[in-house]
Amino acid sequence: AAVIGIAIIVVLITWLKVHPFLALMMGAIATGIIAGFEPGKTIVSFTTGFGATMGGVGILIALGAIYGKLLADSGGADRIVDTLVARATPRSLPWIMGFIGAIIGLPMFFEVGLVLLVPVIILVARRSGLPLMKIAIPALAGLSAMHGLVPPHPGPLAAIDILGANLGITLALGVLVAIPAVIVAGPLFSGLAARWVRVPVPDLFVTAEDEGEQQTRRPSFAATLASILLPVVLMLARAIADIIAPGSTAPAKAVIDFLGTPAVALLIAVIVGFFVLGGGAGFGRDEIAKSVGSSLGPIAGILLIVGAGGGFKQVLVDTGIGDVIANLIAESGLSILFLAWLVAAVIRVATGSATVATITAAGILQPLTVGLDPAMSALLVLAIGSGSVFLSHVNDAGFWLIKEYFGLSIPQTLKSWTVLECLISVVGLLGVLAVSVFV
Repeated sequence: AAVIGIAIIVVLITWLKVHPFLALMMGAIATGIIAGFEPGKTIVSFTTGFGATMGGVGILIALGAIYGKLLADSGGADRIVDTLVARATPRSLPWIMGFIGAIIGLPMFFEVGLVLLVPVIILVARRSGLPLMKIAIPALAGLSAMHGLVPPHPGPLAAIDILGANLGITLALGVLVAIPAVIVAGPLFSGLAARWVRVPVPDLFVTAEDEGEQQTRRPSFAATLASILLPVVLMLARAIADIIAPGSTAPAKAVIDFLGTPAVALLIAVIVGFFVLGGGAGFGRDEIAKSVGSSLGPIAGILLIVGAGGGFKQVLVDTGIGDVIANLIAESGLSILFLAWLVAAVIRVATGSATVATITAAGILQPLTVGLDPAMSALLVLAIGSGSVFLSHVNDAGFWLIKEYFGLSIPQTLKSWTVLECLISVVGLLGVLAVSVFV
């Protein structure tokens, strides 16, 4: 039943081009019915999982989208980029671009970060005179690694919710694993990619400066960076407090726990962003309201996919299929972390969606989390996240975005973007396995 259900999802997405939300819903219903569940109970199971996931993850995704849009509209992201690039040398520029990609990718969804970064990549490549791939590959590596490994991105958030992992620990370990992945897939690989893919800088994105215009006010670098890191610090503080004083009922611990709750931390970041980012850009109430309103429409599809993935997970749990799969995996003798990566990688290659791969793999592996300590649960999330970015190809929307933005052919996109994604995935897995030795 599970194999047929997953096959239905894959076929619907890849062959019939059905939206992942509908594919996950139909696959979940088929799985429940084939497994012997009554149709009515299958629907109840799906909607229960959908609601629970949206309650736990949907709020975070919405808050993250609001903050990311405010960061872009206020010019805060531009301020970060301008400040870091201003004093760069040709040798250090690829490393700085990787750092920029990671910083921009930390609070933003991949598509939003990509749209924001592409003009910057093209502008920096044009002004520096370096090959396009030397600039583009590091920035894309930073962006993609954050997307696959670090919350508050939808995939990691959904996996954390499904597997019951600690968000703060996952965030800390995710950054730790992402650093070598960004280095290998970014600055180190960029030199090779520049030799493999020789393309001119696209004649796109004429800047406001080129047109004699410039945003008159922008938030400062320090204020923008502090605003980006605020929710990260709050969530990490809660995780550290839980490690140092588990079960403590002290008032200070209660305050830290409250402020470090993901929804509260992101809400605080949004509220602070109104004043630091919006105020720094000279926005009034109307401009802030417009930015917030325009941020929510584009994430409707993501929210539905994540919710449907939670519904599919619940069907797997309620029918007992998850236990069957977990037992088979446990009896295989292979590392649970490697198997988590493998399951996510297979679904990613088949469907082209990192989010679908993460959610589906997390649902399949959920029964294996019983008895796992918080660190291992976090590493399981990261193993799935590493697998979810493996081998981007023609069924992945990101593949076509990269191809079209940079004027690449399909073979050139495969030799640059696809290899980059594979490097992030494999280095991420190796990082997870290495960390597991010490936790």
